[in-house]
Amino acid sequence: MSADGKNEEKEVVDPVNDSDGTIATATDENNEQEGFEGIDLERLKAQASKAKEHWDRLVRTTADFDNFKKRALRERQDATKFANESLITNLLPILDNFEAALTATTSGDAKAMESLQTGISMVYQQLRKTLTDAGLEEIDATNQPFDPNIHEAVSQQASKDVPEGHVLQQLRKGYKLRERLLRPASVVVAKRPSSQEKI
Repeated sequence: MSADGKNEEKEVVDPVNDSDGTIATATDENNEQEGFEGIDLERLKAQASKAKEHWDRLVRTTADFDNFKKRALRERQDATKFANESLITNLLPILDNFEAALTATTSGDAKAMESLQTGISMVYQQLRKTLTDAGLEEIDATNQPFDPNIHEAVSQQASKDVPEGHVLQQLRKGYKLRERLLRPASVVVAKRPSSQEKI
């Protein structure tokens, strides 16, 4: 009882109350347990296992792809580096024949010179065949209509025998590697003679 005669009520702390003043009851605990019971733990484990399997497969695939890129780059570099290997191998016998021809010139007698001429002709034919087999095509521009795609006009010359705009003379042969132009043929193109020009 207080000095003014009134009874004071003491605050009683309930041990069941939470720190925030809410009262925890057995009903709340039951609700929590029911929430966990709705989750299928076996299904979660199976999904986690499948996710790990997919992750491992992704890591392996990425590593395989990186290895493939490195191998493809190395093969491309090797292909570029040794692209002319077969052509050079085919040219080696021709080189041998040239060396033999040069050796024959040192003797100086008439028979050796005749042999040299025959040998050089053979080497020339062998070289042409090797390059043709490799895809080299000769551009024969003589008496053909001038084509700026495969011919290079060096000059024009009046002619009454060759039609205007046709190749009068080929100064240097042109070559293609299959459909790709390697070197245009250097040509002199015919033009119509003027009345002052004498042919």
